[in-house]
Amino acid sequence: MAEEPEIDQETFDKLIADGQPERVARAKAKAVSMRKAKEAEAGADNSSNGSGDGGGNGEVDLEQLRQETFDKLIADGQPERVARAKAKAAVARAEKQQESQPAEAAAAAAASSGGGAQAQQGGGGVAVQSRPGTGAALTPEERQARVAAALAAKGNGGNGKGNGETRFANQDHTHRLLAMVPPTGIQQIRGKQEDKVYTWPHLLSAEFVALLGITAFVLVFSALAPAPLRALANSNVTPNPSKAPWYFLGLQELLRYFHPMVGGVTIPGVVGLLGLMALPYMDKNPSVKPENRKTAYALFTFFLVGSSVLTVIGSIFRGPGQNWTWPWFDGIWFTL
Repeated sequence: MAEEPEIDQETFDKLIADGQPERVARAKAKAVSMRKAKEAEAGADNSSNGSGDGGGNGEVDLEQLRQETFDKLIADGQPERVARAKAKAAVARAEKQQESQPAEAAAAAAASSGGGAQAQQGGGGVAVQSRPGTGAALTPEERQARVAAALAAKGNGGNGKGNGETRFANQDHTHRLLAMVPPTGIQQIRGKQEDKVYTWPHLLSAEFVALLGITAFVLVFSALAPAPLRALANSNVTPNPSKAPWYFLGLQELLRYFHPMVGGVTIPGVVGLLGLMALPYMDKNPSVKPENRKTAYALFTFFLVGSSVLTVIGSIFRGPGQNWTWPWFDGIWFTL
């Protein structure tokens, strides 16, 4: 197990005096202590190596760079995950810079030996130009001046007019090349067409046809179904059988099987009313697909089938005294 790194006491005291939390101050003090230790180790290595490596060839200790970047970010209060990612990015940039240094040195040597940066012969690739000894990229003006000098050295810099304008071989005019971006590379923001239809005429036409069908059904049913008005109600005469309206016949049928407290209060009130009120809070599934709502669809199907069966039995199969009767033998004791 690695031993706990020491903290820089001076930095720790200064941060505590500035009002920093102890955890942050301790982390920053540890980072400062580790950085000082690494700097001391690096100074000792440099003094022992001297100039044996040619005065430094531009290479960077990637592990040291990663650790220093990581410690600095931790000291600045960055999260460990972010600090580790940024340290890796810094190492990757250093690796790319080290890989590009030989090519830049070769280009600088060719530019110095040829009187400046020259265009490659035979129409080959274009070399990246940089300032000799610095590795920094040339500005567009410096690059244009070097190209003009290279063309002038080849005898192609004059155009016969003495204005110093650069001309390429067999070229009468200066052209500018434009980058062509393929259409597939452009991101298009466009809404994806899904299963959507317009309200008119698709939805409203279907609703209008349904309205006409229901109106026709109600008209025919009201003309053919027996629905007499009968005489005035008489409180001294109780009809036999005495049935509730059709929409309550299911509840009336429950009284044939359960106690009135159970069939008239508990099941309709607790199970039915309170259960339906609590259902949205118990089932929070946002999906509307039947395959994702199997339990809810099963419960609702059970409720519909049970209510329908009880209503049909109370309407057709109950006769005088609420006894069981067969409608094809005793008739139907039910009127709307």
